[in-house]
Formats: sequence, C-alpha cells, structure tokens
Amino acid sequence: MPPLETSAIAEEPKKASSEMPRLQVDAGPSRKEVKDKIIERFEQKYIIHPSLVPKIREYIKPFCIADPNGKGKIPEYSVTTLQLDTPTMDLALAKERKTFARFKLRIRTYGEGGSAPVFLELKRKVGGVIIKSRSKMTMEQYKGDNDGRPIVLNPEECEVLDNPVDNNYFLEYSRIARRVGARPKMLIRYIRESYFGANDDYARLTFDRRICYRPTRNWTIPGIEETEGWRPMDTQTGLNRPFAGYIFELKAMRDSPKWMLELVERFNLTTTGFCKYATAWRLETLFRGFSYDCSSQNTTPTMNSI
Repeated sequence: MPPLETSAIAEEPKKASSEMPRLQVDAGPSRKEVKDKIIERFEQKYIIHPSLVPKIREYIKPFCIADPNGKGKIPEYSVTTLQLDTPTMDLALAKERKTFARFKLRIRTYGEGGSAPVFLELKRKVGGVIIKSRSKMTMEQYKGDNDGRPIVLNPEECEVLDNPVDNNYFLEYSRIARRVGARPKMLIRYIRESYFGANDDYARLTFDRRICYRPTRNWTIPGIEETEGWRPMDTQTGLNRPFAGYIFELKAMRDSPKWMLELVERFNLTTTGFCKYATAWRLETLFRGFSYDCSSQNTTPTMNSI
C-alpha cells in the first residue's frame, strides 16, 4: 500500500492517484477463505480523533461489508493478545531500531476465556511488506502453562492438529520460539471494529479502541471477564497526541483499491508507525521510572527490559 500523507481534515474530495494493476491472488474475495491462508500484504496505520470515526463509517458504506465476526450494529469484537519476546527484548528492539527484516511472536484469542480458539501468529515484516501465518487450536489444546511445559516450547506435549496447515504453522512457530528463547512479556487487549472490502481480492479496514495492556510472565490468556490490572494505552501519553483517539488501519494486497486511496486523501490522513506492543513497553517502563533519550520513544541509556 503506497503511503499517502497529509495533515488536516479536508472539506471536499480530491482526485485520487491513478490505480496500478491489481495483483492476482488465489485467495478470492477479501471476506472469504483468506484468513485460513498465509497472507502477504501492506498495512497503513493512522491515529485519528474519535469525531472522525462516524464520518469514515459513512464514507465506506458503498465499498465495505461488516466483518461477520463482529457483533452489534457496529461490528465489534474483543481481542486479547499475548506477546512473546526474548529475555533481552530483542523482538521489541528490532521494531525500535527499524530493522529491515523482523518478526513478532504472538498468541491471540477473542471474547471470553476458554470459549474461543487460540491463534499462534508469526508476523514478519520485510521492508514494507507484512507476511503473516497463523495456526489455530482450541484453548484445551493450548493449555496455557501446561504444568510448566507450555506447548509452544514443547510441541510434543500437543496432539497433532486435525488441519495439516495449522499443524505445519504450529511447528514452525514452536521452532522459532524455542530458537530465540521466547517467553511471555505483555498482554494487549482492545475492542476492534472491522470491515472487509466488498469487491476486492483482499482489503480490510479496522478501528481499534479501549486499548490496554498488562505485563505478564504467564502463558495463560485471560478472557474479557478478567478486568484487574489493565492499564490504558490509547491516552494522550500513549498516542503522543493532544487527544485520546482510535487506531485506524488499512490493509491491502500489492495495490490498494481506489476507494482506499480516495479515503486517505478525502480525510487527509497521516500515517504513523504506532505499535501496540512497543507502546505498552514504553508506558510500562515509564511507569517503573526509566528516563528516555530525546531521540527515541523507547530506548533508554539503561537496561529497560520488562
């Protein structure tokens, strides 16, 4: 997705950039099947004021359909993510240092604890391209800490998954997690409002709100019914903005659909490198009393592992 950057909300639509030839993929319409495949895509994130959200909702009506996983008139669902990292925070530092090729290890579930499947997600970034693969299993198969032998680091403790693609990605995830010595570091939670492009190979649009975090050393993933100990992230301090806002994200394949380009121009959106995990790390280390170098949001002169 080519970056488009301006700064203030426009009053009238502007002419969009000319559309490039679309990449031919076998995933089909964006609302079908693609979530079960490895995804190669481009992403653009924006921090937007809450007053802009209803205007964008109205604008996308001709081009998008609600995510069928969402509930309510506004299609929303809760997301809880367990972020893994090395003891010395190498995965977070790779983001901080803008390493050309880097990856994240995360474990994600939705809704109430124990009632939703668990997804082991390996998210790579090479230059501006996102390559994400994930393995799906039940919470019973995942087992959390599993009496001190988490299945992520001990795949022999887990039964073979029924879907061979899931099983393959699970073993790949486990191999990388063991190789780097990954351990639980942070829980991230938020409410996501999600839409799919109605007539695109792959196009997604999301609004994230009520973003919060909680440090952890535990492999267990709590459901939304557990509310103790969470700290807000979508604050003025967390977002580095004069307002508490939403994280708005556009995701597409090699070439963005025209309506996405026009949306960015219409509302004069400015891209940002906002990362939930990096922001949680910064806020937690500030909470613990670390001081920061003026040249960086996250790097301190001293060791600030969490």
